[in-house]
Amino acid sequence: MKRLFNPRLYLVTDRDLAGGRGLENVVAAAARGGVTAVQLREKRLETAAFIQAAVRLKSLLIPFGIPLLINDRVDIALAAGADGVHLGQSDASPEEARRRLGPDAVIGLSVETMAQARAAAGRDIDYLGVSPVFATPTKPEAGPGWGLEGLRALRVSIALPLVAIGGISAANAAAVLEAGADGLAVVSAIMAAADPEGAARGLRMLIDGTGTSAQA
Repeated sequence: MKRLFNPRLYLVTDRDLAGGRGLENVVAAAARGGVTAVQLREKRLETAAFIQAAVRLKSLLIPFGIPLLINDRVDIALAAGADGVHLGQSDASPEEARRRLGPDAVIGLSVETMAQARAAAGRDIDYLGVSPVFATPTKPEAGPGWGLEGLRALRVSIALPLVAIGGISAANAAAVLEAGADGLAVVSAIMAAADPEGAARGLRMLIDGTGTSAQA
């Protein structure tokens, strides 16, 4: 990759799943357990509160050397000094994000179809979020899912790093990696776990044992 970014175990936050434990506490536990990237996803926070949450998470993650990416909002990423942004198909363009965030920012783009993935080839992005691999209750509006065969076909067609998301758990992580994912993005597998640190550590051990093309 052009920028220092390891997608091996990529945590996507969910404030509701954190519950009374607090989002920051769960993310801190996941960081201790070995996540390699964190995406702050907030669909209901007002802008000022979103920026404050991002600044706090950025400060929390710096000692671990873990990058913070912001879901959708380039303005929040810029204001909070985040390390990058993850964009959906209807968000700001990768080109606009690059212009505003600079050459060192990590920029990811979600793709739900092969046509979207092929259209992303050659754009100034660092990875594709392959969404969803399996149906997931954390994003019910997403499509029917790529499945393992779809992921294999995408891997053959696309050179960009692939981060798989959607229904990823310890039960299927190895199969998803073997199908061609460079990294796994998880939500409930860590955010909803009774022991987020242990859940992250278990996934990281599984991922490292399987071996991926991502760099440590």
